[in-house]
Amino acid sequence: MTKPLRTPLANWHAAHGGRIVDFAGWEMPIQYTSIVEEHTAVRERAGMFDVCHMGRILFTGPDAESFLDQLLTNDVTKLRVGQVRYSLVCDRGGGVLDDVLVYRVDAGTWMLVVNASNREKILAWIEHHMEGYTLSATDQTADRFMFAIQGPRALDILQRHTPLGLAAMKYYSIAPTEVATCEALASRTGYTGEDGFEVIVPAAQAERVWTTVFESGQPDGLLPCGLGCRDTLRLEAAMPLYGHELDETIDPITAGLGFAVKLQAGLFIGRSALQAAKDRTDRPQRVGIELAGKRIARQGAAVFVGDDLVGHVTSGTFSPTLQKSIAMAYIAAPHAMVGRELEVDLRGKREPARVVPLPFYLRSK
Repeated sequence: MTKPLRTPLANWHAAHGGRIVDFAGWEMPIQYTSIVEEHTAVRERAGMFDVCHMGRILFTGPDAESFLDQLLTNDVTKLRVGQVRYSLVCDRGGGVLDDVLVYRVDAGTWMLVVNASNREKILAWIEHHMEGYTLSATDQTADRFMFAIQGPRALDILQRHTPLGLAAMKYYSIAPTEVATCEALASRTGYTGEDGFEVIVPAAQAERVWTTVFESGQPDGLLPCGLGCRDTLRLEAAMPLYGHELDETIDPITAGLGFAVKLQAGLFIGRSALQAAKDRTDRPQRVGIELAGKRIARQGAAVFVGDDLVGHVTSGTFSPTLQKSIAMAYIAAPHAMVGRELEVDLRGKREPARVVPLPFYLRSK
């Protein structure tokens, strides 16, 4: 059995009450106090997340741009230095191998951040398709530490520790800087539906930088947050999660991610299949569902209209912010309109529900 990977903050998490679980081969904290308390901190104040389990792959060399443009569904050639884009890696049939962020770090350097569960798969996919290209692809996951600080007070807290003007940074941008006197990359990105930042520093400096930022945020109500509230936050914001809304049987057009697919921009892997998917009118649609009661619709729960099975739930939770049971699901196109009355099978009992707009939660600017 492969030994689980450990974050550089493993001892810190244990000392601060983190409940550790195995997630994608990593020992990671799922919560410290309660999911609801940590979720509320991010929505109302700020929370810090250890996200070092996310894969980070650095690309350099004369063919790095053209290789990534072949690999990714978004248009890499339009990416300027300091910009970040959401994209997908697809197989030739259009199925999603992973959803990723691609960063243009500088004139000759790009970075991919990939899901922890897909890191080895994507590294193998990259190696398989590198023939004929002159570039280097380096997995920096073990050498670098990544954390996120998210919430209304995140900017003020992080600004105390960096000379970078965070307020001037655009959403989905990245810049080299220092954080707590340590060389760093800071991006205005996140996975919570709130404003915030993700910071990458050398792994050897992880605990010092984390502790410095964390302790300075205590007067602001900053909390350490685990994977549990990361999931409830992203679900309220209708952000897809690989293994739930995305997998190799689902194409990004069906997933409602057409904004990250530039069919006219290049000959990326899976382009023909995605063009065909776009032309279909009968494909299922990813929708939001609000249940009448408080019971949670789990992944795989069947969705009905009368006696007709019309879809399945991909993610569900009881929303701490909205105080409602919510879910995302793939629903047959004729039943995917907002307001459609449905029923969700919860362990043999039908629960009334209806289709609602996505996202469930949208922060005020």
